[in-house]
Amino acid sequence: MNSNTALLSIARGPPLGSESGVGSTTLPGFLREVTQAHADREALTFRAGGADEPIRMNYREVWLESLRIARALAASGVGKDTRVGLLATNRPEWVLAMFGITLAGGTCVALSSFATAIELEQQLRLADVSLLLFERSVPGRDFAADLATLCPELRSCPVGELHSLRLPYLRLAVQIDGSPDIGGIASWDDFLRRAEGVPEALITAGAREISPADQAIVFFSSGSTGKPKGVMQTHRAAALQSWRWAQIFRIDRDVRTWTANGLFWSGNFCMALGATFAAGGCLVLQRYFLAAEALQLMAAEKVSMPLAWPHQWVRLTTDPSYLHVDLSALRYVGEASPLRHHPTVRVDWNEPMSAYGNTETLTLSSIHPSGTPPEISEGNHGYPLAGNTIRIVDALSGIVQPLGQIGEIAVKGPTLMLGYLKTLPEEVFDEDGFFRTGDGGFIDDLGRLHWQGRLNDIIKTGGANVSPLEIDAVLAECPGVKVAKTVGVPHETLGEMVVACVVAHAGADLQEGAIREFVARRLSSYKVPRRVLFLQESDLSFTGTNKVKTDALRKVAVEKLAAQEPV
Repeated sequence: MNSNTALLSIARGPPLGSESGVGSTTLPGFLREVTQAHADREALTFRAGGADEPIRMNYREVWLESLRIARALAASGVGKDTRVGLLATNRPEWVLAMFGITLAGGTCVALSSFATAIELEQQLRLADVSLLLFERSVPGRDFAADLATLCPELRSCPVGELHSLRLPYLRLAVQIDGSPDIGGIASWDDFLRRAEGVPEALITAGAREISPADQAIVFFSSGSTGKPKGVMQTHRAAALQSWRWAQIFRIDRDVRTWTANGLFWSGNFCMALGATFAAGGCLVLQRYFLAAEALQLMAAEKVSMPLAWPHQWVRLTTDPSYLHVDLSALRYVGEASPLRHHPTVRVDWNEPMSAYGNTETLTLSSIHPSGTPPEISEGNHGYPLAGNTIRIVDALSGIVQPLGQIGEIAVKGPTLMLGYLKTLPEEVFDEDGFFRTGDGGFIDDLGRLHWQGRLNDIIKTGGANVSPLEIDAVLAECPGVKVAKTVGVPHETLGEMVVACVVAHAGADLQEGAIREFVARRLSSYKVPRRVLFLQESDLSFTGTNKVKTDALRKVAVEKLAAQEPV
């Protein structure tokens, strides 16, 4: 099952070829395989706001509609490796467009629906997006207006054309929802009509030429530099992790998976979309998380597997309708979820909680699958998956550590990213091709990984990675702020809470609410500090190079928050 090199902190998974339950390792191949196997079964359902009847699609319809989008993309100039931005909430068009992009040979650039205009520009520029498929109306956002601000030429361009000096590679923007009223933005219906000029056979012939090693999708992750990192993933990684998650969850073809978290997150992409389709189940889509609506969906659609973050579980259980809905269809609910204690729920499923992974490895590197006896799974983070090698190295020298010694986790394997956009390989991988994760841990004498926390300062809040440097850079522009340092402090449901520690200039009248509003105008909502603490410079400890000591500051923040009344 697993072997580790004697006396050294190296653990290897089984050979990749020995893994069972894995089908095609390209996304077009994966889609063709599951849609043929489950053609008449319901693949996804979506209840649009105000609609009397939900949208329902079976697997055959998913294939045909994805193929139609691929034909429209090909007619719009998309070919091998063309980067197509996809910016939308959880709706059928996200699923269909993602598969359509890869069927056409393109690379899907998964953009966050939380992005501010500044972040959207950063991501479009970093990925050199050529064509953008976007949903205009997202709560609190108007992405068409943002796009017109980024590309002033858009208002005077003919419909279906875009020439921008600011984003010179962007040639076409297509609005998924509603009728566009800004210059060159094309409507979804007009875009789809382009498919009529491209035969299906041309798309399917091209799809057969796609290699598992080709670039399939780009996810964005916060990095320690404070700038977004574009994680380039292969077809093999996306397909392989999809097949794997269905087996790790041990779900069957009757699974009905609810999710409201964005499919642009790598975890939700694999765990919700990938796993459900690999099993032949149904994906129950919610555009974005609203607790009461989520509970109604679970009851109406007889959801068996709900996927959410801990802070969302709390909002579900405290909603006034919680005890009045029938959740008896729930089957895949783990011990850590409070939904397990709902009066209508009767389950004994073992959630695979003992695991380790990163966006850079497209979720998992190691895990104990559902059903692993607790005497094996408890207190560690699993064995490496097939084809993976994990080793523990000294964070400074890179030398492999003795077995059992704590160091930095380094990984290599079939789902490791190709690299970061616009970053040289030697800046990402070591000389042996390993990715140094910035996380600390050790390997025990059974070859199991023990993750012990991050060696860097990335904050993990509500399932998302947040760079404190990105927030600090914004806070530095806030009038009256002299010093700003953001830390993550432990939180019962979020994992970590984003807390900004601020030293004000003499005489400045700073208010917590005003600072949060200042950040909210520039960064996504999940990056906005939930608390702002005002400190004196004497509260700060500094390193020999005059950097604020993060660990010491985190302790100060925890103490001050504990002494205050909750907000």
